Amino acid sequence: MENSNGNSVTSDSAAKSLETNEISSAHSNSVNSISSCVRKEISDETPGAVIVQEHLNVEQRARSSFAEAFGGLQKSKFYEQPLAPTVEAEALTTDTKKLARGNSILVNPRQRGNPTLKNVRNTPWEFSDIVPDYIMGRTTCALFLSLRYHQLHSDYIHMRLRKLGGQYELRVLLILVDIKDPHHYIKELAKIAILTDCTLVLAWSPEEAGRYLETYKAFENKPPDMIMERTERNYIAQLTDCLTVVKKVNKTDVQTLLSTFGSFDNIVNASQEDLVLCPGLGPQKASIKRE
Repeated sequence: MENSNGNSVTSDSAAKSLETNEISSAHSNSVNSISSCVRKEISDETPGAVIVQEHLNVEQRARSSFAEAFGGLQKSKFYEQPLAPTVEAEALTTDTKKLARGNSILVNPRQRGNPTLKNVRNTPWEFSDIVPDYIMGRTTCALFLSLRYHQLHSDYIHMRLRKLGGQYELRVLLILVDIKDPHHYIKELAKIAILTDCTLVLAWSPEEAGRYLETYKAFENKPPDMIMERTERNYIAQLTDCLTVVKKVNKTDVQTLLSTFGSFDNIVNASQEDLVLCPGLGPQKASIKRE
């Protein structure tokens, strides 16, 4: 009984295993058959598709290998997590958004009491927690420095420049010249400005410093040709530019010469005696012919 049952159980198991193997083999054969048909269809109809598929497979393998390599790098001792944005960077972003909404010059609270602010009359300004002393635009800022203060605290400007870094495209170093014999300090600050990629601007009074800030703000969105020198194209303007190159000759003298001789050729060919006879021209100015 036991043997017969055992034999029946064994035969049932063998039958089931055989059936499973047959199903798996049939499934595998069908998959291979479908794959071969698809490959044949692709190769027959679109030969380039095989190349594209191989290229995609290579690209996929490259991505997976890069992910594995980067994952290994993250686990190594050489990987460091990126630093979170600093408070200064967040403040800079906030101030930039604030500038986008208004037309005011942003002023650092440390500039409170600076006489320059009293001379900023044509442009609104307001205090704000910013890194530079003044922000005149989205990409323009200024650091203010008095030479008298620089004499006492020579490390101050280095600290401010180090803290500012390269946050703005145009960084102005606005210097108030309020001491005698400033040449040595100006030369030193010029070297600092070159090394830190700053624009050095000298102001000889708080009024002049205020006008510089107003001008930078006023030309914030103006094209470059707005501040370029405009050269007239007419004959009189060109003749005036030519003759006033001589330091002794002014625009009034040019008008006198032109009204007397009529053209540039006649002025050049005139004798020194004829030039002296012109009103307002003496022997010194008559030497224009030689120069």
